[in-house]
Amino acid sequence: MRINLDLHIHSRFSAATSERMDLPMIAVEAAKKGVELVGTGDCFHPRWQEEIGRLAEEDGVFRLSEGRLFRSSFVLSGEVEDCNKVHHLILVPDMAKAQELSAIFAAHSANLHSEGRPALQMEGPAIADAAREAGCLIGPSHAFTPWTGVFAHHRTLREAYGGGASSIDFLELGLSADSDYADRISELHPLTFLTNSDAHSPWSNKLGREFNQMEMEEISFPELAMAIRRHRGRRPTLNVGFYPEEGKYNRTACTRCYQQYSRQEMEDRLGRCRCGGLIKMGVRDRVDMLADLPQVVHPAHRPPYLHLIPLVEIVAMALGHKNVNTAGVARVCSQMIGSNTEIEVLLKSDLSSLNAEPRVLQALRAFRQGTVIVRPGGGGRYGQVSLPDTAEGRIDELDTGSKPIPCGVEEPTNRSRLQRSLLDY
Repeated sequence: MRINLDLHIHSRFSAATSERMDLPMIAVEAAKKGVELVGTGDCFHPRWQEEIGRLAEEDGVFRLSEGRLFRSSFVLSGEVEDCNKVHHLILVPDMAKAQELSAIFAAHSANLHSEGRPALQMEGPAIADAAREAGCLIGPSHAFTPWTGVFAHHRTLREAYGGGASSIDFLELGLSADSDYADRISELHPLTFLTNSDAHSPWSNKLGREFNQMEMEEISFPELAMAIRRHRGRRPTLNVGFYPEEGKYNRTACTRCYQQYSRQEMEDRLGRCRCGGLIKMGVRDRVDMLADLPQVVHPAHRPPYLHLIPLVEIVAMALGHKNVNTAGVARVCSQMIGSNTEIEVLLKSDLSSLNAEPRVLQALRAFRQGTVIVRPGGGGRYGQVSLPDTAEGRIDELDTGSKPIPCGVEEPTNRSRLQRSLLDY
């Protein structure tokens, strides 16, 4: 069976995270979304461990109760920061192993008891060794992010993980990259790519905004491990995420005024903007620097990558609402979803069967077909998405938390080689 998973989120014990990120709320919102297996996040934090420990556990999976409201399950996950500021995602088989790693990490951390994502005075290889010895899965979080991604600080996985690089289980792409970006680096071809939300709040435009779909025989940690490692027929079948241009670090840009620059301009200006702010290299330029392949080459095991955004954002865009949190947007989403889940509506539902006005259905069709327009983000500001012209005129852009990018050029997106028509999928 095919399972939807979001394996990287944060609890309310992490900085800048909603107080509503507790287990019941996450379980309810994940079920509405259609995410059947969710990472707990922050599983090395003692107080979060106490709350998780009250749940029923079987085969490394934690559940609140039976029934529709709590039909989503949890697997232990945690993110840590190494001494080089690189973030690593760890998937843990059971609570005993989480507590074992907590004890190891506590000896190298000043904030493990106060921060859900602890900073460790440990190198990447030492963290990976500890995780493997505990039977965990480990890989770099949001690998291309310019502040805390592995490729912001290292040129190769071997440089980051030493001799243990060949044992890294996965690579999380992050919001500013997709499979087309990462597969220009041949070192990454053996790895499974994960698309996770890194959600800091439980709402539908955050939780599950990026997710994975995997072939598993049941929901358990051993099955998850086999799917990520592609053993015995278990495997990833789909990655779903943003267009990379939507990511707030896709283009090289100033972190103060968001003016975008080419890589050469950044070098010529010694990394300083006209306004005096810092110019931060974007994911696209960093991939160009690291890539050893002139064109994308996908390994045979790579699943399709589908570019989508949360339903509330699609509906807001279609209706011309600048804010996704309006009563009108909520009403339309509720009518469209009905007794289904959001993911079922996004991926599978026959558009003619959905209860929504034509402009909303047209917007959803544009995302399914990959014909939207994106003005790229950079420097910490998200990109902007708009829909193609229609007979009624252009549908308003959705402001994804940003103002217009000063030098962003509006251009049609190129559909990923791995983005297929859902009619063919």
